[in-house]
Amino acid sequence: VQLQASGGGLVQAGGSLRLSCTASGSSLSINGMGWYRRAPGKQRELVAAITSGGSTNYKDSVKGRFTISRDNGKNTMYLQMNSLKPEDTAVYYCNVDYFRNGRYDNTYWGQGTLVTVSS
Repeated sequence: VQLQASGGGLVQAGGSLRLSCTASGSSLSINGMGWYRRAPGKQRELVAAITSGGSTNYKDSVKGRFTISRDNGKNTMYLQMNSLKPEDTAVYYCNVDYFRNGRYDNTYWGQGTLVTVSS
């Protein structure tokens, strides 16, 4: 299984970026998908998650600014990030839960994409 994340970069505060994460290499069903981030000197934290049915949840500090979505036909997840702040600077990782016959099978992580927001 491979998760290819992309879309990170350098942006000024107030700007926008769109992250993408595409899963490949498995015939199993994808259930939950999520974006995590790790800022310098901090622990990894959940930013946003989306279920196979489209239900979402967000870290409080990104609500109203970030939007998570997915294209099940393309096994791809997106994170639209608007009104970016310097505190959003981090390496962003995508995460995918695979199910087999309706039961949890395994979780895979992408390689991370760096988002840097300058003030």
